[in-house]
Amino acid sequence: MASHAAPRIRKPVGARFDEHLPVDHKLSKVYRVGAGLTGLVLVVFGILGLIDRIGFFDTGGDTVLTLNTNGALSVLSILVGLLLLYGMAVGGNFASTLNIVLGLLFIASGFINLALLDTGLNFLAFKIPNVLFSFVVGVMLMWFGMYGRVGSALPHDNPYWRARHPEQAAREQRARAGLGGGAAPAAPLTPSAAADAVSRRSGIPVRGPEA
Repeated sequence: MASHAAPRIRKPVGARFDEHLPVDHKLSKVYRVGAGLTGLVLVVFGILGLIDRIGFFDTGGDTVLTLNTNGALSVLSILVGLLLLYGMAVGGNFASTLNIVLGLLFIASGFINLALLDTGLNFLAFKIPNVLFSFVVGVMLMWFGMYGRVGSALPHDNPYWRARHPEQAAREQRARAGLGGGAAPAAPLTPSAAADAVSRRSGIPVRGPEA
């Protein structure tokens, strides 16, 4: 009884999209820089707020680096900053995704706290400069996270483009291998070697050129 080969199961594109980039890939450096710089700024801001011993939910107008703050906002800034520093250490897709998610959260926080500015629910002591800072940080994180990952004109050697177009990437790779894998040209025959070849084919001895 003839055995039938098991059907080949193709790996979903989404699963390949979530795989980590090579540790030395240049895109990973961009994600690390974005996460690291932003995380450092947030940690410094939070530590300075705690050093000033501002009340945890104080809304009296205490400022650090021109931004209004209190104990709750300081602790939250340190936690988010440490998370970004961890993303910098990991790098790859994790850092990219973390930048995007936190960027969206910062933008959402800006809108939410803008609506709470003059209410009793403004527990983080936000003022207009805090709202603007939240928007700026959110946009920056999203830019760093999406760099080289989202776009309609990604180069075909980009790992995200290759993950989304595996068949076309494989065809292009085979084409490049074919162009670079041609056989080396044969070396020209010497007169004596040519005479020997003719003799072998015809069976008639051929006298080579006199020395």
